[in-house]
Amino acid sequence: MRILKTFGASADAAAAAIAELEQRGATNTAKVDGVVREILADVQTRGDAAVRELSAKFDGLTEEQPLRVSREELQAAWEATSEELKAAMRLAQANIRAFAEKQLPRAWSFRPSEGMEVGQIVRPLGSVGCYVPGGRYPLPSTLLMTVTPAQVAGVERIVVCSPKPARETMAAAWLVSREASSVVEFYRVGGAQAIAAMAYGTESIGAVDKIVGPGNLYVTAAKVAVSQVVGIDMPAGPTEIVVTSEVGDATGIAADLVAQAEHDPEALAVLITSQEQLAEEVVLEVKRQSQENEIAKRSLAAQGFAFVTASVDEARELTNRLAPEHLTVDAGADVRWVKNAGSVFIGNYAPQSMGDYISGPNHVLPTGRNGRVRGGLSVLDFVKVITVQQYTLDALRVVGPHTIALAEAEGLVGHAESVRVRMR
Repeated sequence: MRILKTFGASADAAAAAIAELEQRGATNTAKVDGVVREILADVQTRGDAAVRELSAKFDGLTEEQPLRVSREELQAAWEATSEELKAAMRLAQANIRAFAEKQLPRAWSFRPSEGMEVGQIVRPLGSVGCYVPGGRYPLPSTLLMTVTPAQVAGVERIVVCSPKPARETMAAAWLVSREASSVVEFYRVGGAQAIAAMAYGTESIGAVDKIVGPGNLYVTAAKVAVSQVVGIDMPAGPTEIVVTSEVGDATGIAADLVAQAEHDPEALAVLITSQEQLAEEVVLEVKRQSQENEIAKRSLAAQGFAFVTASVDEARELTNRLAPEHLTVDAGADVRWVKNAGSVFIGNYAPQSMGDYISGPNHVLPTGRNGRVRGGLSVLDFVKVITVQQYTLDALRVVGPHTIALAEAEGLVGHAESVRVRMR
């Protein structure tokens, strides 16, 4: 992890590093686009046969294994899970549900004038696909984070795809599948072929309206490629963490940096501070704490930075420029200056791992500076807000002439006439 001052002798090096980070994008999929498009076309053409061949090639799916994981398998996985992990999953599910229920938009209407009523209604998507990675680590938490808000939204059909699903992931699927309001289908399929199956549909896997969830470069490229035929949440790149601190505890800051860095060798880990001594202490702690964590060591060596700024204001400005996925700040008052971030953690007693698992806010978050334009996955990703309007004849006669004037100004005589004929 490198210390770079934004002033003095290292100012140019810091500026170059920051400029590169600002251009990082969610992820660069160009190098896999060709392969991914071949996979998408193959699944679209051959359906299940292509899915099975690709899953056998990449994930070791055997001929004896059905694509869909049975409810009996899911239940057996749950029953084989320790009581400690079951309790953790139940608490995580409850907190995610409670948070999503608070987020859920409501229907409303009002009358801007007599006889004119406008408003909105909220309707769930009909079906969604939740991608749950199954590579380096089992991620039952991602299953809970993607399926639970969809259930709160009222989505009737939820498809989960996960390659080589771990027992813990299947146990989480059993927990959510007992929700009576939705049907949860679980398939042992991953990669671009899973995205293709959910987007286009196959004999076994019906197409969905929207696909959500994180994944590797191939999954992300596939999501982007199918986004013209199915909704997606966001392209997802490697994990990102920024800690912006003036008075934080070096041990705790380092622990968060190492924790997020262990996700992926491409993860980004950044400390921003105007306190040079704090930067030096954190870098030493990071080295110590990552000693036995090979993935974290690799990502911190490649993408680990401690930027020392000339002022607190510069530290805050730099933080918003980077628009990080995860952001830790010192105190509640700091939230006032935060403009761009996926999720914010306040103080030494809010380790980012709490948000990854148990707090309730979603851990599927915007990367690659997408924090400038959206927040994390939420119940809003699973509903449609539909506007509604109605008029009485008297109200139309009062307001209609203004519509006619605007329509005629635009040369849209049909629009004007559609109002005029009703006012007679």
